[in-house]
Amino acid sequence: MDKETDIRLNKYIAMCGVCSRRDADKLIEEGKVTINGRTAEMGDRVSEGDSVKVGSKLIKPNDETIVLAYYKPVGVTCTERDAHAAVTVTEALKFKERVTYAGRLDKDSEGLLLMTNDGDLIQKMMKGENAHEKEYVVKVNRPIYQEMLDKMEKGVYLKELKTTTRPCKVKKLSKDTFSIVLTQGLNRQIRRMCEVFNAKVITLKRVRVVNVVLSGLKPGEYRQLSHEEIDSLKTAVDNKNSKGN
Repeated sequence: MDKETDIRLNKYIAMCGVCSRRDADKLIEEGKVTINGRTAEMGDRVSEGDSVKVGSKLIKPNDETIVLAYYKPVGVTCTERDAHAAVTVTEALKFKERVTYAGRLDKDSEGLLLMTNDGDLIQKMMKGENAHEKEYVVKVNRPIYQEMLDKMEKGVYLKELKTTTRPCKVKKLSKDTFSIVLTQGLNRQIRRMCEVFNAKVITLKRVRVVNVVLSGLKPGEYRQLSHEEIDSLKTAVDNKNSKGN
């Protein structure tokens, strides 16, 4: 990729695949970023030839975009820095190059997690208002009834979060299992939605993110997306961004 000049520091850090722009802001606020040897400040910009470090590591934009489809097992935490996490996603993945997650998945959930070194892609994927589709298969501890699914599709008020979920697509798969397609990512959203109907989630698996599917992978496995798949994903994301909600 061509190196852009005179861009905001948080965008530059994201372009280097370190983290999202939001997390980059946190690194800057914590004084962990330097530009040409001085401690960076919020709002700083980077020009061609500048030396940017996060901690003691010099960072540069990636020459090649990497996107991995990773089957996150239950028990793995979507974080890079957490002393309380038993196993972080970075430790579990053990990929040769630095990649980070483009959209989280709960520790108690499993399934498809996209990992990439493309900071702009991470930024676009993690903005809830962009309404990217994410599909899950959910098993609960009681029989499913149609009224429950109908109400889920229309939107459910979550008292703890003081918000109503967006309309979504829900389909019954068996007496205790259903699929659900969300376009938002509220904290433990599906579990909270089920609790409204006195149902407890037994297993929760994400099987699709936009146009990337989980099929063929076992827990702990990953595959690297082809250039064609990456281009298709970026096109889908960019189209959604341009359309808005």
